[in-house]
Amino acid sequence: VQLQAFGGGLVQAGGFLRLSCAPSGRTFGSNIMGWFRQAPGMEREFVAAMSWSGDITYYADSVKDRFTISRDNAKNTVYLQMNSLKPEDTAVYYCARKTTNYFSNYASSVEYAYWGQGTLVTVSS
Repeated sequence: VQLQAFGGGLVQAGGFLRLSCAPSGRTFGSNIMGWFRQAPGMEREFVAAMSWSGDITYYADSVKDRFTISRDNAKNTVYLQMNSLKPEDTAVYYCARKTTNYFSNYASSVEYAYWGQGTLVTVSS
């Protein structure tokens, strides 16, 4: 399974974007899904995660109250609504599927698999 993230682009500070993520050829299953990002020269960092049912979510402190993760299991798609964007949000954004359905270590990228190519988000000041 490869996950394709799309919806990135260039936006001014204070603007918004919505990213989408869908698997190629297969479904997500009932796994926890996460979004990560990687800025140039930086480590990949956790952004948000959501349970299959959508009733449990976690966010990085840096995006809390600005970003919202959601999923439509019928459409097999996960979303990341990003509002009030800041230049420091500039990064390549990736979605991934957690290898277990437990939220332990939910912010660690090693707990996730099926990374696809990301989508670039550039926020200008």
